This record gives sequence, C-alpha cells and structure tokens, in this order.
Amino acid sequence: MDRRRIIAVAVFVVALLPVGSFGNQLKGYPETCMNEGEIVNVQSIKNIQCFACMCKNGFVECVKEQCPDEQGCYMKMIQDMFAENQGCCRRCKGCMYKGVMRDSGTDWTDPDDPCSVMACRAGVVTETRMQCITPCQQPFPPKPGTCCPTCPGCHVIGQDVAAWRNVSLYDDPCLTCHCERSAAAGLVLTCTKKACPVLQCPSSNMQILPGECCPRCVGKSRTLQEPPRGSCLWGDMSITPSGGKTHPDRCTECTCTNSTAVCKRETCPPLDCPVEKQTFSSHNQCCPQCPKTPDRSETCQDSGKIYLNGDSWKVDECKSCLCVRGQVKCAQELCSRITSLCPANSKLRTMPGSCCPRCVPMDGVCTVFGDPHYRTYDGKFFSFQGPCKYLLTADCVGRSFSIRVTNDARNTKNSAWTKTVSLRTGGLKVNLGDNKRIKINGQRVSVPYKRSNELTISNMNDTVLVETRIGVSIVWDGRGFLEVSVPSRYKGDLCGLCGNFNSVPRDDMTTRDGHVVFEPQVFGASWRVGGKNACSRPLKQAVTHASPCSRKRPRIRERMCKPLRQRMFAACHKKLNPVNFFKSCLTDMCECPTGRKCYCEAMTAYAHNCRRLGVSLPDWRTMTGCHIY
Repeated sequence: MDRRRIIAVAVFVVALLPVGSFGNQLKGYPETCMNEGEIVNVQSIKNIQCFACMCKNGFVECVKEQCPDEQGCYMKMIQDMFAENQGCCRRCKGCMYKGVMRDSGTDWTDPDDPCSVMACRAGVVTETRMQCITPCQQPFPPKPGTCCPTCPGCHVIGQDVAAWRNVSLYDDPCLTCHCERSAAAGLVLTCTKKACPVLQCPSSNMQILPGECCPRCVGKSRTLQEPPRGSCLWGDMSITPSGGKTHPDRCTECTCTNSTAVCKRETCPPLDCPVEKQTFSSHNQCCPQCPKTPDRSETCQDSGKIYLNGDSWKVDECKSCLCVRGQVKCAQELCSRITSLCPANSKLRTMPGSCCPRCVPMDGVCTVFGDPHYRTYDGKFFSFQGPCKYLLTADCVGRSFSIRVTNDARNTKNSAWTKTVSLRTGGLKVNLGDNKRIKINGQRVSVPYKRSNELTISNMNDTVLVETRIGVSIVWDGRGFLEVSVPSRYKGDLCGLCGNFNSVPRDDMTTRDGHVVFEPQVFGASWRVGGKNACSRPLKQAVTHASPCSRKRPRIRERMCKPLRQRMFAACHKKLNPVNFFKSCLTDMCECPTGRKCYCEAMTAYAHNCRRLGVSLPDWRTMTGCHIY
C-alpha cells in the first residue's frame, strides 16, 4: 500500500469523527474502491476494529462503531478510562448491585417481581416501580414474567401502531405504548410509564431534548480517582460514605453501598388533566395531582377547530389526537435513532403515509454506454466488446420481461457499440434503434406514445423514456447510451449482462449455466442470443481480450476525456468516483470512427448517474461540445 493511500483513508475516517477532535488541519483525498457494496478492510486505520467500511459509489465509506450511550456519565473514574487494549469505546463506571456487576446504560427487571425496574447510570442504580396504563376496556392479563396487561389490537387515540413500534401518549414522552405481535393473540399493545434514572451531574448540567423523556448530562465530563473505602462520589464533588443516605429530589432516596449509589425513586402515575392544571398539596409531595372537580366540557379546541367529546383526528403522519371531556389527548409515534449506514442498494426514506424513515430497497439501475461498458444493478463495472446480440437483462423467475441488445462493430477489429434495444413484456415487443427510431410490434411509432396502461414512451431531455406497467423502464439516447431501471421486487430474480440484482457485486458475472467467472469476454459470450447473422463481425475475429490501444493517440484521448476529472464535473466527484468512467472514455477513443465524439458517451453515463444521486451538472454538454454528437 503506498503512502498516498494510507493518508487518503485516514483523512476520510477523521472526517467522520466529532468536530474538534483533530480540527480541520488534515487534508487529503477519499480512498477509492472497485467492488461496489462490499466490505473493505482498511488496515492502515488505527483501531480499524472500531470502524465498518463499505465501498459505495466508488469510494470507501466508513462508520465508527456505535458506542454505548454515555448518558449520565458526567464523571469517569481513572480505572474505567478508555484504553487502546480495551476496545473502541469509552465506558462509564458500572454498578455493583446484589453481587452482580452491571455496565452503565443497562436496564433490567427483578426476575421475582417484573414490575420492579432497575437502571445503571455511571455508578448509580435507580430502582423504580413500573406504572401500567390500559387504554382499552378488556385487556389481557400480564403474561408470565411481565408486569403489565396488554390490549388487543394496536389502536390508540385514533392511531394504528405498527408492530414493534412505539408511541408516546398525552404529550408525555415518559408514557409510551409498544406494539408487538403475539402468536396467541395477534397484535397487542402494552403501555407503561417510567421514572428517569438518577444522574451523576448537578441539575445545572442536565438537559432534556425535545421529545425525550429523561434528562441527560451535558458539559465536559470529569475524570477522577475512585473515592476510598466504598464511598460514593457525586458530580457536585460531594462524597457520601458507605451506608450514607442522600435525597437528590423529593421523589428519591439514595444509599451508598460498595461505591454504588442505590436510589429508590417513585414513579408518578399518569394524570388526566393538562400540566398547567396539575398541583402539589405540599412542598415535599413527590407526585402532582389533578383538580378534584374535573372539566366536564363536551368539546375540545385544537388549531382553531372544534371537536366533540370522543372525536379523534390526525395532526400529521406521526401524531393523532382524541377529545376526552374537554381535554385534547394525543399519541405521538416515536422514531428510532438511525445509528448505521443503510445496506448497499438501499436508502433511508420516509414512505408516504409513514412517520419514521427506514432503509428501503432502491430500484435497480443498469447502465450501458460506449464501447460497451456495463455498470450492473449491484454496481460492478466491466467492459465487453461482443459484436452480436445478447440478453442484457430478464426476469428469469417470473418471465415477466426480457431486454436484448444488438451490438455493432462499425467495421472495427476490437470495438462495438450498442445499436438496438429490444424489450419484450406481455404481448408487446418494443424496438429502440438508431436516432431514437421506435417500433412496437413491428410498427413505427412517434413520441410521445401511450398504449392504455401497458406502455408509455416520452421524450426526456436528449433521450426517450420507455415506462411499462410492471415498473421496468428504459432510457435510450439512440447513440449507444442505455439505462434500465427495475423495481426492488425483482431482487435476486434477474439474469443477463446486467447481473442478478442481489446486492452482491462479486457474483454479477454469472454465466447462463450458473458459473461465476472473472473474464468479461467469457461472461458476455455466454449470454449471446440469436444466430451468427446477428453478429456484425465474424466470431472467429472476436478477440478474447480488449485491445489496450496504449500507443494510439494517447494525448488526444487524454485531452478529450480529462474533463471527467476536472472542475466541470467536480460537483459530483464526492458522490460518485469518476475513475471507471474516465478509463472507459479512454477505451472508447481507441477505435472511435472518424467524425464521432466517442468521449461524450462516458460523460453522458456519468452525468446520468450523478443525476440519480441528486447532483445536477447543467452545463457539461455545451462546455464539452457534446450537445451535438
């Protein structure tokens, strides 16, 4: 590995660390890679075991290991400090509880009393009682080993809760309902209210983020020596001797035992009245209470609208509300924190009608351009200059469609270009030819064209777009650039030159008889269809290896292709590595017919891929002369 590669990878990873760790003094280039979607082992990174690295759009993208939440870890004891031989993460002081050592950040219940809940936070154990809420008339009794009864179905306050999702009730983030699927009862809902763990830091350093139930410590943590003789050290620098008691607030009493503070904290029951009407009867009362005379109003007002008692309404995709005797009670879906990259060929997206984003499969996209270069659905890049007709891609399981391409050698010895594209689906055969000439079932048609709900053909910039009822679409420029898109439901069901669309690039070159090969010429030849008459060059002249043409017009090729690596396309360089497209451009110029701007084909392919990644390159055609070619 050369020094430049080491620096590039290290700088790329440093960019992922929190701002301030190293400043902005190191600069370099992102590390490149070839095997799209595969895990990359970068040994040059210090503590590499702390990172997961993946090849994405030609660059190595690394994510640091998700460390345990340090909420409440305002202080760290010296013997608990992070060391290189102890793993990737700093770890807070644990808790000794009834002879068992617990890690900070863990929660557990008493096996003999499932309503008794414990939490360890930086050397403090909080003991609380779980409060159960049953928002239904006929709940199921608690299952063995659980505390709370469950409600049949997962419907609460006008909101249908999806399985394994959480919602908060009554605008109280500490009161949550969880939906799960039971083998015996189907979907069931469990609603509970919890008390927050006792934290080490002083109240001035506690902060509650919007939508969260419990505060967390903010500000710089302290690293101190463990206090002697089993005493407990608090964030305000006070020390409680072993056996001593403290009262952090009016709901909590803590006892110091073996350097662990064990705190008993009362969990307040949920109330039916709004916060502004809740009161305390005495200064040392733990839990508030509602007025003894409840509101008997039969209407509610929300955002200027009047609702009757029992009415429910949806505020947005995440929140719904219910009018209960003059009070507006709401349920808010809680979204899980995203802690990792989505897998290859998927993206984080909030689907229509959903509240929370999730990783969803992306449509598969296969690109063909130039002296044919192929970027498969799974991102594998290869070149194959076969001069015949080939199966580009097909549904090899359901047989719902197939796409064939015919390559033209154009009187060259080693090169070829895509000349025609043939799509078969249902009872239709669509032929796409030179200069965007189109035939359907043998009849010439003009664009735009629509055939009931089966097929739509339209102009899109300098290309034609073919869209089918089954979701398969084709972009064709009439000169050799081709892009095929397929819905994610075809994952693993496809075959042909575009690969199998299974998110594993290394097996994309699977031949017709099921063997994985590494030579593009062998792979491509296995997918030849039709007779020898479909070949534009005798097969005996077909080369087994593409000609490097290294001595043919090298300066011209470099000059015409280098814009791909320059400022003209720079807006996309961080999203998509241009190296493969640049190499393809050099190849395309080897046997480029006189008068043809073959360099434009690689640039067209790169610009289309950038557009899919959300990067617009509006002026590249005019600046390169590719607006006419």
